[in-house]
Amino acid sequence: MAKLIYSMITSLDGYAEAAEGGLGTGADDQEVHTFVNDLFRPVGTYLYGRRMYETMVYWETAHTVPDQPPHILQYAHDWQAAEKVVYSTTLDSVSSAKTRIERTFDPDAVRALKAEAEHDLTVDGPNLAAQAIKAGLVDEYHLFITTSVVGGGKRFFPDGVRLDLDLVEERAFASGLIYARYRTR
Repeated sequence: MAKLIYSMITSLDGYAEAAEGGLGTGADDQEVHTFVNDLFRPVGTYLYGRRMYETMVYWETAHTVPDQPPHILQYAHDWQAAEKVVYSTTLDSVSSAKTRIERTFDPDAVRALKAEAEHDLTVDGPNLAAQAIKAGLVDEYHLFITTSVVGGGKRFFPDGVRLDLDLVEERAFASGLIYARYRTR
């Protein structure tokens, strides 16, 4: 059975999206990007909400941008190889291969995906992840914690949910970014 992983960049005070935008620095350097590439290369399916998909679909054509460094080209290749499921009631079509639209998030359908999958899945974006967390579907949490406190926005973890987690891996990067991987007990 595959794992469902929730992973995002988060501010030091726990926001996956700041009220006014950016989360600070540290997540866009080559060291971090190469680590992310290696970490998520085995992922077979990405679960996205519409907004996260619209951000990530860049990787469908990133390889066509001139002078891309090797770590960017590698991530584009890995992203293109994975299946994508976009949960949206408003999106009419998708612009990437290996991508389908689902109109509603169905926890039982995600359980079936996990049971049938040969490779891990990720759920990306705080709104969609909140649904998966509340349904008890998330097996691991991968936080990339910036050095910024942003004071508000969309929280990494949804309100009203109690989780008991085990820290299974951590790493600090030269940029100040901290990676922490937790497993659900």
